[in-house]
Amino acid sequence: MNTLFETVRLGRLTLSNRFVMAPMTRSRAQTNGSPGTSSATYYGQRASVGLIITEGTQPSEAGQGYLTTPGIHDEVQVEGWKETIDAVHAKGGHIFMQLMHAGRMSHPDNTPHGTQGVAPSAIAPGAQMFTRSGMQDIPAPRALTTAEIAQTVQDFRHAARLAIEAGADGVEIHGANAYLVQQFFAPSANQRTDAYGGSIENRARFALEVARAIVDEIGADRTAIRLSPGLTHYGIDEGPEGKDLYRYLVTELDTLGLAYVHLLHLGDDAFLREVRGMWNSRLIVNRPGRPRDAIGSDVAAGLADMESYGQMVLANPDFVERIRTGAPLNEARREFYYGGGDEGYIDYAPLSADEIA
Repeated sequence: MNTLFETVRLGRLTLSNRFVMAPMTRSRAQTNGSPGTSSATYYGQRASVGLIITEGTQPSEAGQGYLTTPGIHDEVQVEGWKETIDAVHAKGGHIFMQLMHAGRMSHPDNTPHGTQGVAPSAIAPGAQMFTRSGMQDIPAPRALTTAEIAQTVQDFRHAARLAIEAGADGVEIHGANAYLVQQFFAPSANQRTDAYGGSIENRARFALEVARAIVDEIGADRTAIRLSPGLTHYGIDEGPEGKDLYRYLVTELDTLGLAYVHLLHLGDDAFLREVRGMWNSRLIVNRPGRPRDAIGSDVAAGLADMESYGQMVLANPDFVERIRTGAPLNEARREFYYGGGDEGYIDYAPLSADEIA
């Protein structure tokens, strides 16, 4: 446990501890795609973790899938993000912006452009999504052309540059959780017959092109990626070659010298050890539902350099101090996770002076 409170070098940063705030969609962005009006308070309250990773932020209008999620593809959004990022830096924190293209996980009712989502292939995920009129089936996406894939890579590059312009310390490519990058990995979402489908190398091509473009734009030490090997939500099935794809992908990413890989760990400890062995930079591990008495176990076992936490940090702006002192944790209020105002967003109570003493 004590190792979690030690400093760690991450890219060009020295972080004050090894706790990470995982990216969490909160659906409170403004209509122009800028962060919500209380975003600076929300992230600033949590700046004591070693690293904050923002909610998924679309790199283009086409990348939006959910209601009121923020973007980073124009100057208005850059100005909006500056206040939030400055609030984190003012408290000594560090923040990476997660770049998330939803791909087929989208509904026309949720986006300003009102068009169907795009994906490797025109295959619906077989899931529903919340919209302004309630839960609806997600329609089949439109398959991207090869020219549109190339443009999407450039959209990620441009978004990374704007994130740095807004003051972010780096960006995390969202290559997990059934969104566009992972859709290319999965034969259940990708049945292309061109250079982006079929073989392991082809299905990994888009992720690697995005990573290389961002590295070229802002530097490897400010570039990272989140992966979720074995995830089966929302119609994702990576097939019998799934682990081999990640072995190839991680090996190729390793040559780029990225700041970190952020792994959503779904229980295969043997594969986690394998990834750890082939990855030579920092590894952040996120175990959904990790109990409090297991906090620090992956760092202590040498399986991770840092550990990320979502709901616990959402509900406890002073998460690090609560873990340090053994203080009780606030319970997250699920009914306020998505959308709404400040309730369940910035009103979680920190420890009182008596509790800290």
